[in-house]
Amino acid sequence: MFAYMKRGSAFYREVALLAIPLILQNLITNSLGLLDTFMVGRLGEAEMAAVTLANIPIFVVQLMVFGFQSGSSVLISQFYGKGDHDSINRVMGLGIYVAGGLSLLFGCVMFFLPEPFMALFGNELAVIALAARYAKVVAFSFFFDSIAQVYIAAHRSMADPKLGLGILATAMVSNTILNYALIFGRLGAPKLGIEGAALATFLSRVIEFAIAVVHACVGRRFRVRPSVMFRPNGEMTGKFLRYASPVVLNETAWGLGTSLYPTIMGHMEGSQAILAAFGISGNIEKVATVMVFAVAGTAAIIIGREIGAGRREHVYEIGLALDTLAFLLGLAVGLGLIALTFVFFSPVLYPMFNLSPQAAEIATMMNVVTFSFLSVRSFNSTNIVGVLRGGGDVRMAAVLDLSPLWLVALPCAALAGLVFQWGIFPVYLCISLDNVVKFFMGMWRLRSGKWIRDVTMA
Repeated sequence: MFAYMKRGSAFYREVALLAIPLILQNLITNSLGLLDTFMVGRLGEAEMAAVTLANIPIFVVQLMVFGFQSGSSVLISQFYGKGDHDSINRVMGLGIYVAGGLSLLFGCVMFFLPEPFMALFGNELAVIALAARYAKVVAFSFFFDSIAQVYIAAHRSMADPKLGLGILATAMVSNTILNYALIFGRLGAPKLGIEGAALATFLSRVIEFAIAVVHACVGRRFRVRPSVMFRPNGEMTGKFLRYASPVVLNETAWGLGTSLYPTIMGHMEGSQAILAAFGISGNIEKVATVMVFAVAGTAAIIIGREIGAGRREHVYEIGLALDTLAFLLGLAVGLGLIALTFVFFSPVLYPMFNLSPQAAEIATMMNVVTFSFLSVRSFNSTNIVGVLRGGGDVRMAAVLDLSPLWLVALPCAALAGLVFQWGIFPVYLCISLDNVVKFFMGMWRLRSGKWIRDVTMA
């Protein structure tokens, strides 16, 4: 029954070698968010709720940038399999143009209209005012971050995840030191509170961008050719629009949908405690599940390379093996994290964030529900983001990703939280319906085999 899992030690060794840098890279990125939350949490529950509120639209724009990265990766991984470096340069250039322009526009909205913009996501005036102060300072950091992330993602698609690990590790160390100095007024810096956290994020993104630019100038593994990169031809633009646009629309619509979850919470009774709990629980989830979701990035690299190199005969079984591996890993990690919630997170970690008893109880519930569904969520992430997109099936991947969210989970969560006012536990259960429906739809598409496509062909 599981004969497809017998792929030999070399296959699993390659998965591990590709996944480990992604695990460390994601761990660094997500630990940065947890450290931010911890340091801001020392200021108070209102400040922590404000950062959570400000991160709702930030999360959406980051997903849009991720969409350009992921869409570009569909092309880059297959061009890499063919050894076509000029085409890779052109795809990178298009990604920089679009992601950079989008993040610059977003930064203008955050900088010039912070309070009206933040008021869209919550109903407590004190929290909105704090969120606006944070948003205005952090606004343009995402322009620098988006360009660096496009460059990092391109190298990751060329089986070089170590570059991102190094750049993001430097950014994390910088952000942590700057947070300590600027939030609390240490190391000779002024005490800026929540605005210090935003300034630390901005400066660390500039450092991240500067390192990527220097590497692009001196790196030897892949030669960046500006004359090619910034002059993509019409044929490549057409391919980019064809394969990247559905992914961008997918990530944007998914980000908008998932951002409505904390927006629903922000309009529920007791929203300050709920948002504070969500800020803690969400960051713990991201840090604790990096191993599981690194498999998705690895799957996209392997699947795209195999198709680009013309080795299509075993692609279906490779995809099935990677999805199964993700499911089993998610099951094991999820069970371990549920236990850890009760023996460490709740009694030890939550008190460090100055959570109220109500917020701590909500955070515990959120973790238990999230980790109970981690196996199917891990399968879905690897199947949609890794296997189907890596195979060039970007349109159906978008359908599978969005329809359960917008047609099932989101309406149910809105009804439970805002109409019937059942409380946060039923809302969180409704949110989890997304992954259950997506699992069965994704399995159907995987087994069809129709997702295996060579996107580099005209």
